[in-house]
Amino acid sequence: MTKYISALGLDVGRKRVGVAGCDRTGLIATGITTVERTSFERDVQQIQDIVNERQVEVLVVGLPYSMDGSIGFQARQVQKFATRLAKALQLPVEYVDERLTSFQAEQMLIAENRSPSRNKGLIDRKAAALILQQWLDTRRTNAQSSAVAVEY
Repeated sequence: MTKYISALGLDVGRKRVGVAGCDRTGLIATGITTVERTSFERDVQQIQDIVNERQVEVLVVGLPYSMDGSIGFQARQVQKFATRLAKALQLPVEYVDERLTSFQAEQMLIAENRSPSRNKGLIDRKAAALILQQWLDTRRTNAQSSAVAVEY
């Protein structure tokens, strides 16, 4: 029996939050929308609507570690926002190392002959999808390896 999961991937930036969701099987993450950050209350309301609509059970937030693996200023800001958001939405939050997701998202746009500077919101959505995809893949790999261990 497969346990379905509804997770929301978030790429938290100072100006925008990229939002991604997954299909019910937990195989594929896709960008949903980009929330323009105004006030915390409005940000929560916009994300709450998506959470309700998709019956979200967990928030997956990309944490921008420094290249040496430490948690810098930006990562702490993201953690602070994510903690407040998770509390407001009454949902658990899990973090994913998102050091290169915005760069990867930009490369994807360039490959599609689209201008990264004109598509910031799209980059945030794609980065959120990459964050969520990484979490889904890790989760599936762990589930498979624990299932294999049980068979012996």
